[in-house]
This record gives sequence, structure tokens and C-alpha cells, in this order.
Amino acid sequence: MADLLLNGHRHAAFQDSDETGDFHLTSSTDTPMHNRAFERSDSEKIARITDHFAEIMDILGLDLTDDSLRGTPGRVAKMYVQEIFRGLNPANKPAATTFDNKYQYRRLVIERNIPLQSTCEHHFQPIFGVAHVAYIPNGKVIGLSKLNRIVDYYARRPQVQERLTVQIVEELKNLLHTEDVAVYIDAKHMCVQARGVEHHGASTITAEYAGKFLNETTKQEFLMAINSRMPD
Repeated sequence: MADLLLNGHRHAAFQDSDETGDFHLTSSTDTPMHNRAFERSDSEKIARITDHFAEIMDILGLDLTDDSLRGTPGRVAKMYVQEIFRGLNPANKPAATTFDNKYQYRRLVIERNIPLQSTCEHHFQPIFGVAHVAYIPNGKVIGLSKLNRIVDYYARRPQVQERLTVQIVEELKNLLHTEDVAVYIDAKHMCVQARGVEHHGASTITAEYAGKFLNETTKQEFLMAINSRMPD
């Protein structure tokens, strides 16, 4: 009876918060995770998700004895843990070595059109887009591919685009020991295109500027650079 009451309260709580996702709210700049998040190994998580996803498929009325569906729960579980949500595990955080700025470069460093793939935490629908990242070197510079890896690491978890933008900025500020960082993300959300209003082609833009990028001249230099066309 206690379990039934608890599950009833949970169900009511989920119903009460069902509309919240449509307002695109986020509670923190940190990804919300409970304190037991890393008690299970990846293999244990895969096994449990496999069982639970099989139950979901069964509830939907799908025949799990069918050759095409039999392996689906395990495939989904591996995909969740090893691929699209691998950014939840700090062990997968990219090693981002920085180097002394020996050539004394003091202008913008921009990595634009970084492919971005994430997942909306409100409906678990895909997010696809690009990120543009810039910083002004202080005493350190970072390998360009590491900027891509940092974007990918924070994207590979259930996300809100606003939070993702801020997380990338804060990570780069900490790594590079500078406030002079900017991130601009333009992404399409399948929770808008594949459900709800089903508006294909709509995209969401978020931007976070810090340090010298709060100066209008520097901000405009960044925006002009990411919107300029490559020569043919």
C-alpha cells in the first residue's frame, strides 16, 4: 500500500510538472543529478535500462519475441549510456591540455560551426545544431579540437540549450584562466518539430558573453566572423 501511495504521489507530481517543459525552464547551471548517480557501473546501468525499456515496449503493446524488436531494449540501453548520454559521466570528460601563449597572440580565437548533438531533457527528443566558440588568450591557449570535444561533452546529456551554453562558457573560463569567452548556439529541437506545434525549420539561438565580449565592438567582431562566408 505504501508503494502504491508513493507511486501515486510521483505520478501526480509528474502530471503537475508536465507543462513545465513547454516553458523551457531550468533550475540550475549544473545538470541536475542525484547523489547516487555513480553508484552503478556502466554495465549495471545498461542491464537495468534494458529491463525497464523492455517493459515500456511491452506496455506499448510491442511483441518482443519478434526478430526485429528482440534486441531493441539492449540497443537503446547501450545508446543511452555509451553514446547520447555519455557526457553525464565525468570519466568521459575530455582531457583539455592548455599551452603557454608563447607567440603572444591577443586577438580572437574562434572555432565556428562545431556540430552539436544533444537531447532535450523535457521530452528526450534530439537537438541538432552548431556551436560557435571564441576566446581571447590570456596566458594560455588550447588545441582547437579540444573546443569541439568540450562542446560535445556537455551536449551529450539531457539538456536545456540555455544551460548548455553557459556550461561551455564556464568550462572554458576555468580552463583558460580568462573571462574573455563567448559561445553562440543555433539548434533545432525535435520536441518542437516532431511533437507539439510540429513547426519544421524553427531553430533556437542562445548566446553567452563574458569579459571583453561584453564590449559591443568585440561582440560584433565575433558575430561578423561566425556569420561570414568561407571563400569558394
